[in-house]
Amino acid sequence: MGAGVGAGYRRRGTAAGLFGAALLVAGAVLTSGGGAYAQPSPPPGGQSATGRGEGDDRDGGHGDKGGGSSGDKGNNGGNGKGKGRTGETPRPAGTGAGNGPVAPAADPTTATGAPASPATGHPAPAAGAVLASAEAGLTAGLPTGQGLQQALATVLGDRNLGTVSLAVADAAGGRLLYGSGENTPATPASTTKLATSVAALSLIPGDTRLTTRVVKGADPGEITLVGGGDPTLTALPADQVQIAGLPADADTAPASLDALARQTAAALKATGTTTVKLDYDLSLYSGNPQHKNHDAANIALVTSLMVDEGKVDPKSREDAPARVADPALSAADAFATLLKAQGVTVDGRAKPATAPAAATAPVLGRVDSPTVARLVERLLTTSDNTLAEAIARQAALAAHQPASFEGAATAVTQELARLGVPTAGVVLNDGSGLHQGNAIPPAVLVQLLSLAASEQHPTLRPVLTGLPIAGFTGTLGKRFGSGSGAAEAAGLVRAKTGSLSGVNTLAGTVVDAEGRLLSFAVMTRTNAPADTARAAMDRIVARLAACGCH
Repeated sequence: MGAGVGAGYRRRGTAAGLFGAALLVAGAVLTSGGGAYAQPSPPPGGQSATGRGEGDDRDGGHGDKGGGSSGDKGNNGGNGKGKGRTGETPRPAGTGAGNGPVAPAADPTTATGAPASPATGHPAPAAGAVLASAEAGLTAGLPTGQGLQQALATVLGDRNLGTVSLAVADAAGGRLLYGSGENTPATPASTTKLATSVAALSLIPGDTRLTTRVVKGADPGEITLVGGGDPTLTALPADQVQIAGLPADADTAPASLDALARQTAAALKATGTTTVKLDYDLSLYSGNPQHKNHDAANIALVTSLMVDEGKVDPKSREDAPARVADPALSAADAFATLLKAQGVTVDGRAKPATAPAAATAPVLGRVDSPTVARLVERLLTTSDNTLAEAIARQAALAAHQPASFEGAATAVTQELARLGVPTAGVVLNDGSGLHQGNAIPPAVLVQLLSLAASEQHPTLRPVLTGLPIAGFTGTLGKRFGSGSGAAEAAGLVRAKTGSLSGVNTLAGTVVDAEGRLLSFAVMTRTNAPADTARAAMDRIVARLAACGCH
């Protein structure tokens, strides 16, 4: 495995276990404000308010077999910030967003509820021990460019990689240690979500929640369902809700459409109203809701109102589940059905509102999503395309840009520049990475990761806590397994995957043999089978984990 392999094996036998010499305890470190778009207060009568390890990357892409909002599916084929309280709006145990009951939490002794990695059989990392950080005083003896070049020469020469570019940096300080084509823009696929997430958490207080509400309409007997941009809003009973195949807990439970219907029905019946006309307000977003590479599987139409991410079967665990043709109308229909169960009949079928709901319209009910910090973790762990586009639009709103594909791309690019990220060569057309025309150099990806690890940017920490853990969670759950040539790096690597047709990317952090946290980005374009290319990339990162590279 190259220089330092002995140290790597010795380190794995210490009390630090899979995570190296220095562990940063990580519940997400959040700082909050109160922008105009934030919804921190509890809903009327209720509380205010990651994952199944799919084996393949799931960005998908036009013409690919996969790529749904549940992850990468590439296979073959003013900024709105304010000052205010710090931390998340608390939720009492046993309650979820929107006053709905929450299913029992997963095993608290593991990060994901899974007892062991499906790839390696190792026990899952303990919750909290998910971020490796360079200890103070470890700046001396950083890996050298020459050492990294020698250690990586063989694995970088694997022909299955095709055209490959690479950047390796000291995560603590962001200093570039080694690169090959590091400043050349390449197709990022789902590693685009790193840019989206960094910009969003920089623009939006981490404890912000996305609110779906019902208000009185302009005419008597009319009510309006107002989309707040929360694609995770669910019509499922609480005991059927799963996130990436695992039960939701109080922090991750989505807002409940049933809870919203109960609140609304109670408010209406209190005034003697049992029959209403229903319309729905989609004015939060603008522009075309259809992604350029829309295929009704990898991603839903991007509308400000939907339930269960527009899935035809909300309990589907398919990589690229079928999506409904009109997510907003489907959500309104589901809401009408739930109202009827509460004794309120909707006269006729719901229709789009002719004008935005008045800001002063009396509120009949509201439910809130998990915090933006939790949503960012979810979209990164499972590579959720639909959720990524929703968060990108929230960033656009915070930056006073149109909540569209174009406005979101502008907002993200401008915020990265404000953070000091060099944006020369960066081209963004979406927030998810499904667009083949996106371009990001590897050096920019490692800088984004270094920002998230920086003490100066604690609000960005969910970018790191949301990264899949090699061999354990999310889109890395079935990678770095036995027979891959990279199994020794399982648990030491946290990385965002990305794949489109002919494109495979991996960007994240790795603990090296001397306990230092490095950030890396590997970007390839190849005709090799996707699984073969990914295994070759994993071996590059495993080599980083196994050496000191001086």
